[in-house]
Amino acid sequence: MRNPQLNMHGELQHLLTLDGLPREVIIRILDTAAPFTEVAEREVKKLPLLRGKSIFNLFFENSTRTRTTFEIAAKRLTADVVNLNVSTSSAAKGESLLDTIDNLCAMNADMFVVRHSASGAPVLIAQHLLATGRDHIHVVNAGDGRHAHPTQGLLDMYTIRHYKHDFTQLSIAIVGDVLHSRVARSQIAALTTLGVPDLRVIAPKTLLPTSIDNMGVRTFNDMREGLRDVDVVMMLRLQNERMAGALLPSPQEYYKVWGLTPEKLSLAKPDAIVMHPGPLNRGIEIDSAVADGAQAVILPQVTFGIAVRMAVMSMLAGQ
Repeated sequence: MRNPQLNMHGELQHLLTLDGLPREVIIRILDTAAPFTEVAEREVKKLPLLRGKSIFNLFFENSTRTRTTFEIAAKRLTADVVNLNVSTSSAAKGESLLDTIDNLCAMNADMFVVRHSASGAPVLIAQHLLATGRDHIHVVNAGDGRHAHPTQGLLDMYTIRHYKHDFTQLSIAIVGDVLHSRVARSQIAALTTLGVPDLRVIAPKTLLPTSIDNMGVRTFNDMREGLRDVDVVMMLRLQNERMAGALLPSPQEYYKVWGLTPEKLSLAKPDAIVMHPGPLNRGIEIDSAVADGAQAVILPQVTFGIAVRMAVMSMLAGQ
């Protein structure tokens, strides 16, 4: 059965999830992103690869970092970018998601970048475009519910490859609120596909999904044991807005047990890098001394994110 994210030639048609995306496609995206990192250093930061293309940013959920980097990426590729303010759009007046999509298609959209609180919304849009004979329009998932955040996963892979080079030699720990994290799901899917031999998840039992045993990871409920001798520490944001009920003690208690401090980081390898998808909750998930320290690559992640999103959009709409 053909991967619905790929066209009949094996090229990227949509980017909806990293789960099931072939290794060679992930590598191709990372390779395509590499020269785009140099564009930011030019005086003129423009490439004409998507000139005349219309890209609609549909953010049904709040976002600053992701929406801004998608907008910058599209403009650097010379695309026409439309940011839809969903809170004041027709969707807020009761228009259905697919009716909104149909109206935007009538405006000759070439790509939708979609963030939605409902898991599966970007997949639904892609299926609708196929069913209505508009599969020339591309969909990029910019985060859907607890399901996936593929471009964040890809920029994390780019960051790891930039600093550590060979995935097949690494020990990597993902730490924190895995249960509510679409970022963690995308990271795990990509890291297993890229052949990481030692992938660890460190979290309280209340913040682990029931399916964790089927994800090809080793789980740790002890922060110090889990961090021992790792090459990469990938911290997660505590997603209080998605939590129902009391899954955790106080923020201070969480920080004491699960926050990344210099003392806990010292258990990892001396050249270990620290990552975080943002926004940071300092003093809860991560100590400022770590976030601002020499081992943190959190700001380079943001920079690489623009290049990775340029790569994805150019591969989709610039074929």
